[in-house]
Amino acid sequence: MRTEGPAVTPRLRAARAALAASFLLQGVTFALLVTCIPEIQDRYGLSDALLPLFLAAVPVLAGVGSVASERLVRRTGARAVLRVVQPAVCVTLAAVGLGDALWQLALALGAFGLLVGALDASMNMLGVGLQHRYGRSVMLGFHAAFSLGGILGAAVAGLGAHADLGLPVLFGTAAAVIAPFALLAGPFLAGPADLGDGVRKSAEAAEAAARALPWRPLLPLCLAMAFAYIADASVSNYSVKYLTDGLDSPEDLAKLSYLGYMVAMLLGRALGDRAVQRWGAVPVVRTGAALAALGFAVAAAAPGAWAGIAGFTVLGLGICAIIPQVFAAGGRLFPADRDAAVARLNLFNYVGFLLGSPLVGVLADAGSYRWALLAPMLLVLAVLPLADRFAPAPAAAVPARTAVRDQV
Repeated sequence: MRTEGPAVTPRLRAARAALAASFLLQGVTFALLVTCIPEIQDRYGLSDALLPLFLAAVPVLAGVGSVASERLVRRTGARAVLRVVQPAVCVTLAAVGLGDALWQLALALGAFGLLVGALDASMNMLGVGLQHRYGRSVMLGFHAAFSLGGILGAAVAGLGAHADLGLPVLFGTAAAVIAPFALLAGPFLAGPADLGDGVRKSAEAAEAAARALPWRPLLPLCLAMAFAYIADASVSNYSVKYLTDGLDSPEDLAKLSYLGYMVAMLLGRALGDRAVQRWGAVPVVRTGAALAALGFAVAAAAPGAWAGIAGFTVLGLGICAIIPQVFAAGGRLFPADRDAAVARLNLFNYVGFLLGSPLVGVLADAGSYRWALLAPMLLVLAVLPLADRFAPAPAAAVPARTAVRDQV
């Protein structure tokens, strides 16, 4: 399945490495925030009743930021947006650790959410553009860098808690280290000319910017994105709690459930591009969805902690390829408007994240965590009939699709 695209120049390799660094840095930043939620709650005196509202506001505002980034990118380009918002995200992380009043936390988390939405969208726009230039799958490598960053960020948070550093020192130091690296990577990111857009005539560019992108062709991919992130949010928020409360596991052992999930996701993404090049996106997505559902089933039926850890590890290996391939499929579906397609697909990242946690929580309260895990399992299985939408379109079909799009 590997196809050769245009010649891969040293400039494109540098752009690919710079974007991988951006994904890694964002993985560190995001993991630091989510793994320190208990410390944030203690610092601000945030009650259990208010905590879900504050946490829900982040993905909602991130969705707003993702949609807004579509317009910004049309005017300035994805590289310009990414170079500004990634250091700005670091500033908001530091602000979360420095405040002591609820209104300060609300402002900091609100800014974090808006900027993260634009950051995620612009990173994936550049990733899809680079994959188009390479002529083969490279998206999973970028998401592997994000997973690696998540593991590093969680480890740094754990060390900070062990050393009792406190949020001002932990978040402030992390921001002071990450922001300069983001600034250093910025000049090497791919610009329009690198991605092949520089040869488009100005009239054609204006027409593309004014054209309304239809939602209907993207909806199957939007659903796949939402289902994958519901599964991811279920593991992020409840894997450790399920092992401690449902399987009576010691807390230190229970934490291995999320570690196993993240390590499996990293390994799967590190090898996933080769799998897509060899077998194609459709078989990889189908196999991933089936493995993810199997992981949920094993975890739900687990008689003890180690079986539960094994289930979540299998789940990570299965879910790892679906999200990057959604972005890649959207870029193939609308090659002339791939940035707009990625921005819209990225919105359903936050839809899934917003729905995943309350879905499992409500079902667990009504019954048990074992039964609650079956809901995301069924949603992951729903990706199977959607897998055909991940297939590359025949070259002859692209102009026809564009013509239909322009009439919608």
